[in-house]
Amino acid sequence: MTELDARQLAQRIDTVLDILVGGDTHSAINNLEILKAELLAHAADERDNRSGQPKSPWEI
Repeated sequence: MTELDARQLAQRIDTVLDILVGGDTHSAINNLEILKAELLAHAADERDNRSGQPKSPWEI
């Protein structure tokens, strides 16, 4: 996964806030869930990279 870009993250949060101000709570929640999943995947990748041992192909 790519490096975490704080500016891009802030822009995406601003987009969600704009959606909320516009009154589309369903889309805002959906966007937050997508962002959360991406952040958790990024954190998992960092944790796996720190372990030093690559995963076997059958370990998912």
